[in-house]
Amino acid sequence: MRIVRLANFVTVHTGGLRTTLRELGKGYEAAGHEAVLIIPGRKFDDQQTAQGRVITLPSAPVPRSGGHRVLAGRRELIKLLDSLEPDRIEVSDRTTLRWTGTWARQRGVRSMMVSHESLAGLLGVWGMPKRDALADRLNRRTAEVFDTIVCTTAFAAAEFRRLGVPNLVEVPLGVDLDMFHPRRLDIAVRSRYARPEELLIVFASRLSAAKRPELAVDMVGVLRNGKVPAVLVVAGDGTRRTSLAYRAARLPVRFAGHIADRQAVAALLASADVVVAPGPVETFGLSALEALACGTPVVVDEQSALPEVIGDAGIAVAGTAEAFADGVSRLIQRPRDDRRAAARARAEMYGWPRAVEGFLHAHGAEVSPSLIRPAVPRPRLVTPPARGPGADEADAPRYA
Repeated sequence: MRIVRLANFVTVHTGGLRTTLRELGKGYEAAGHEAVLIIPGRKFDDQQTAQGRVITLPSAPVPRSGGHRVLAGRRELIKLLDSLEPDRIEVSDRTTLRWTGTWARQRGVRSMMVSHESLAGLLGVWGMPKRDALADRLNRRTAEVFDTIVCTTAFAAAEFRRLGVPNLVEVPLGVDLDMFHPRRLDIAVRSRYARPEELLIVFASRLSAAKRPELAVDMVGVLRNGKVPAVLVVAGDGTRRTSLAYRAARLPVRFAGHIADRQAVAALLASADVVVAPGPVETFGLSALEALACGTPVVVDEQSALPEVIGDAGIAVAGTAEAFADGVSRLIQRPRDDRRAAARARAEMYGWPRAVEGFLHAHGAEVSPSLIRPAVPRPRLVTPPARGPGADEADAPRYA
């Protein structure tokens, strides 16, 4: 089966989205399907990779977006989609690419929209008035034109569920349990940023308003005022880099920038005492899950989806610097070996094979026996998916 995937807002700094696209593509290929990914970029490119065929279309950057680009040439994209003749399309952009659901329905191609963010939450971050009503209207349109809506957590699904959307499926994402592992702990990496007696805290994310990096910096100030020798490493880049550096001028905050090497990221996460994820609209939080896989507990915003992901392997707190500082203090009071073991055990519930199996089931695809793990629950079907013209019973998703 040929699964054509489309994604916008993909840059070198969109770590979570890039990771998801890569791992799902690799999983589809390993399961015997043909994966094709279409993304925007600076120039045209078409190459075969481990995640399948990747086609890059020339696209202009969106102003003041930190380098994000969108597939704006609809006529060109339609021509490409028609030439690819997909059996399924999987779309990771619920705004500018919503029209592809209509394209698919007109051609009898089953379609899936993957909701990677809370639309109501993002509108709130952007200060939009009447954001719930606007989000409801846009989400209802999305659900109407796609055969299946996939959300990665109950938190992400909530804004669709309150609308009574009939084609909603929940499938959690995963983590590379070999790449992100406690054995990546490196004393040399730790000593690069902190002295032995200091507490090493890591914030690993894009520096944007939705991620709230300012709260992580302010948290260090609270901890230092409370005589906790905390040091913060900011691993990431984005539009708030300059203002964040100014805010942290008198604090022990080290800016590592965007780290492209995944092993280096894993070494940093494994060498930290605590990782913080203060974003209030996170719908899954891959970087937090990667930290857990490395044996490092996390403190997260209680309003996000992360509490349901981290379970008891971390602490969920209110979205203030004081609350995060308290969460860090409470977390490090747990015996080190216990908190690291709990973190790793929680992450082991989220391997990528499970996620690939869930997405393939949502597509109605056959799953390779090597991907099936009988002990893991299948994705939860809220109600049967909507059927588009041209679909038949053989196309219907198979859910346990």
